[in-house]
Parts: sequence; C-alpha cells; structure tokens
Amino acid sequence: MSRRTSRSRRPSPAAPAHNPACPCGLAETYDMCCGRFHRGAAAAPTAEALMRSRYSAFVRRDEGYLLRTWHPRTRPANLDLDPGMRWTGLEILGTTEGSAFHSTGTVTFRASFKGGALHERSRFERVDGAWVYVDGEFLD
Repeated sequence: MSRRTSRSRRPSPAAPAHNPACPCGLAETYDMCCGRFHRGAAAAPTAEALMRSRYSAFVRRDEGYLLRTWHPRTRPANLDLDPGMRWTGLEILGTTEGSAFHSTGTVTFRASFKGGALHERSRFERVDGAWVYVDGEFLD
C-alpha cells in the first residue's frame, strides 16, 4: 500500500473514527460536545445545551443521563427506550431565557426520527444550580 493511499483512509481530524461527530448537530466531536456532559465531566451551561445533550442521550440510549437531568418533581421511575427508534437529527427552532443568568428557560425543537418527527416546546429549570428538564408541550 502506498503512503498516499494510507493517508486517504485516515479519518478527518474533526471527527476521528473513535470519536464521531456529536448527534446534537453542533460541529464538535461527541467527546468535546455532549459526551462531556454524559460522563459528568461538565454540566450543561444553558437550557439549550441541556436539550442538545438530552437528544444525544436518546440517540445513544443513555437512560441514566436522561433520568439524572430530569426534574425530581416530574422524573419517571424509569424509561422504556425503544431499541428500534432511529433518531436522525435535531433542529433548535427557538429558545426563551435559559442562559447562565436565568433560572428557567424553554427550548422549542424538532427531533427527527426514521418515519417522522417530534415537535416540542420543553421547559427547563435550575435545581441546585444545574439545568434539568421539567416537561414539554407537543406542537403540531
């Protein structure tokens, strides 16, 4: 194999094979984006960042992270994630508040999956300084 051929097979520096692009749609790799939240190395700084990380957790079927980032008042005892569900993309349509300076926020999004899409306005609150998902309203 020539040196030129081996170079062409290397993964791009933006998304090496062992660290793929983040499912949330941002330009970072998974480890640098939502992966650090999933591992507990950092907390989502905004309601939108938490929304994106929760979408990525659904894609990766990370039930523990989803439950940890759900408001204790509305958190279910467990989740029954469908292993056949194939999430295909996230589009953030709008945000209200939800920054480092707020205690509440909303994120309106469309999460696509094979065969359809989920359109929701999610509500978030801070609990002990950390953003958590409260509930959502399904939209048309």
